[in-house]
Amino acid sequence: MAELSIITYPDERLKGESQRVEIFDAEVGAFIADLEETLRAGPGAVGIAAPQVGRAQRIVIVDCSAKRNTPNNGRMMLVNPEITEWDGYAVGREGCLSVPDYTGNVIRAERISLEAQDEHGVPQHYHCEGFEARAVQHEIDHLDGLLFLDRLVSRRNDLFRRKVYK
Repeated sequence: MAELSIITYPDERLKGESQRVEIFDAEVGAFIADLEETLRAGPGAVGIAAPQVGRAQRIVIVDCSAKRNTPNNGRMMLVNPEITEWDGYAVGREGCLSVPDYTGNVIRAERISLEAQDEHGVPQHYHCEGFEARAVQHEIDHLDGLLFLDRLVSRRNDLFRRKVYK
């Protein structure tokens, strides 16, 4: 396993749309292991998407289990994820490994359901709420070439310079 380099804004590779994973082979498995190691090395990171390390495939890892008092599904390996239902809206603060110096207020659905495949291609179904739902939506946005900067409530009032990494 190897820690991969994170691509940062304004790199154009973050703006591309990712392709579906069709073949679940050893090479994809090795990449996923490297992606997970990269996530674990990030300061306070709860999610990472393949485009953040320069791979334009629909692969995301989200793990909010370290956040206390946060309902979660544990480690979710999401290949080809699709949000199938959403409910409610809330504004919340987001940060990103690819935008390390800023955080911002973004409106997201409070509850979502999604379908994805795991690292072996087995179909999975998840229900997420609160912080975990926000994290999943944030990471899926990366697969569509969007950053939280693209969803700020207001660029003037809702973008903040990050003071510390936690």
